[in-house]
Amino acid sequence: MPKTSGFKGNKQDLPQKPCAVCGRAMSWRKSWAKNWDSVLYCSERCRADKPKATRP
Repeated sequence: MPKTSGFKGNKQDLPQKPCAVCGRAMSWRKSWAKNWDSVLYCSERCRADKPKATRP
């Protein structure tokens, strides 16, 4: 018997959160299931454009 994930094909029911750089809403992806809390950026471009931490 296949394992049910609760996903019925309606992507609007998936969790979303904003990108830390551009603010675009990111929908949950199965590949992010293990680390959804640590996902901050919607794309590699936003990851590259992240604000640089200033060093004292």
